[in-house]
Amino acid sequence: MKILAIDDQQLILLSVKKKLTEAGYVVETASSAEEGIRLYDSFQPNLVLLDMNMPQPSGAAYASCKGIEVVKYIRVFRNQQTPILVLSGNTNEEVILKGFDLGINDYMKKPVGLDEMVARIKRTIGSPQVSESPVQKQESQMVGKHCVGVVIPCYNEADRLMGEEFQNFAFKNLGYHLCFVNDGSTDNTLEVLEGIRKGNEESISVYNCEKNGGKAEAVRQGMLHLAKDAQFDYIGYLDADLSTDFRDFDALVQTLENSDFKIVSGSRISRMGADITKESARKIISKTINLVIQRILGMPFKDTQCGAKVMHRDLVVKMFTNPFVTKWLFDVEIFLRMRKAFGKEEAIAAICEQPLQRWIHADGSKLSYKDSIKIMLQLSVLSWKY
Repeated sequence: MKILAIDDQQLILLSVKKKLTEAGYVVETASSAEEGIRLYDSFQPNLVLLDMNMPQPSGAAYASCKGIEVVKYIRVFRNQQTPILVLSGNTNEEVILKGFDLGINDYMKKPVGLDEMVARIKRTIGSPQVSESPVQKQESQMVGKHCVGVVIPCYNEADRLMGEEFQNFAFKNLGYHLCFVNDGSTDNTLEVLEGIRKGNEESISVYNCEKNGGKAEAVRQGMLHLAKDAQFDYIGYLDADLSTDFRDFDALVQTLENSDFKIVSGSRISRMGADITKESARKIISKTINLVIQRILGMPFKDTQCGAKVMHRDLVVKMFTNPFVTKWLFDVEIFLRMRKAFGKEEAIAAICEQPLQRWIHADGSKLSYKDSIKIMLQLSVLSWKY
């Protein structure tokens, strides 16, 4: 049995193809509506698995639901009854009803598990005839609503990198791509990163900077690198020590998906029910620095320094094209650049500061107490520049 899968996001497409191939189906893929229409004629599939939100043929009518053109081609132009299953993050009721009016067989809203997807396909066209062999049970994999690129800066992190956690997250959460940036490490961090990537090449990459440029430059290079890939809807960054939990980062993404915010930033401000721990002395220093930062920003954000942020990809070029003025305070500078680019009121409306449920200060942090003096000096530089 043959399946044609059409989706403009390679992260999703590759995972779907692998899952369906393992289930015994013969799979061809297309990354645009035009390519999908051409393949439909030559491949003659038994079922079409389709995303609504992808590049459409020129002159297509439904700009908000681009996959409709493929459905119209099969049902109206070719007058074929090939089963069509939609797998899409488009939850617009008008789009869904239009799809059913044209004759789609099923509509799966992302996020959805790959096992559920296979079950729906089997219900529609049956199971392929494959030789029976014991199937090893795997953890469920979810197809996300959007594709998300995550930059993880690394400098001499060989002893702290939790490779298994990164691999497990990338495996379970299809649509996420983790990009480790090796910031000129002098230990064997690069070797460790390549080990984490091995066998996970579609969902994990390594961007190597030969010289150490500091965290700000590492994040900047990684963000610009991912922004070149059009499949990412959102791009963010996360600390390599995972002091911010993956579940919390995913919660930041969900807030971005379901709102009009341009940036969602984690906040480590202690609140009831949250597991937020810091060393007491660091806590006092952090509070003092945050008060100064709030005065400079002139905006009501309480924890600009949290190393977990995610934003719309079209914002990355605006925020990261120019090098940052300071080594450690690039997070503050992002907020200042937002204020400069959009104006104070619009910037406040565009940024969401979301409290984290969990945040643990990891042992081995490279920021010493003496660095607080340097931070105050760098804050004065930012105040002068912006």
